[in-house]
Amino acid sequence: MIQEVLGETRSAMERTIEAAQEDFATVRTGRANPGLYAKVMVEYYGSFTPLQQLASFQVPDARTILINPYDASSIRAIEKALSDSEIGANPSNDGRQIRITMPELTEERRNEYVKLVRTKAEEHKVALRNHRRKGNDMLKELEEDGGVGEDDVKRGENELNQMVREFGEQVDEMTKNKEAELLEI
Repeated sequence: MIQEVLGETRSAMERTIEAAQEDFATVRTGRANPGLYAKVMVEYYGSFTPLQQLASFQVPDARTILINPYDASSIRAIEKALSDSEIGANPSNDGRQIRITMPELTEERRNEYVKLVRTKAEEHKVALRNHRRKGNDMLKELEEDGGVGEDDVKRGENELNQMVREFGEQVDEMTKNKEAELLEI
């Protein structure tokens, strides 16, 4: 019973870590990163489709991304979606592919992104703590139902605390790496 609760909680925390990785990938650094644009939604034949399903990405150098649409007729829609996105892309279209040149980040902008990363990290840590709270509630429920003893519940709570520390350290490490990447000139 307790192992089921711990397993459920661990998988929920792992999903939170995956979400954190995806969140951090969307924060723009000075380098060209196709992950920024992969989830941009493009209106294609009347429905919205992620860009990664409509085109391939290439990174020929540190500041350039080439987007090659699978269907040449979608190039205008892709260009419009990139221009309208919050990422601040200035796409140029040569008829076959779209080129995005990443401008240098100013120090002020870098610091804004560092704050954004820290905010996202804290949100994910809160999610981890919420998973722990839910796990603790399930353990207490098991104890009240008479399914497990107090010692087993305490052991389970200690394991949940250890999980939060472990996954929290992963979020801290990702945050530190992203900050270093942002502040690198």
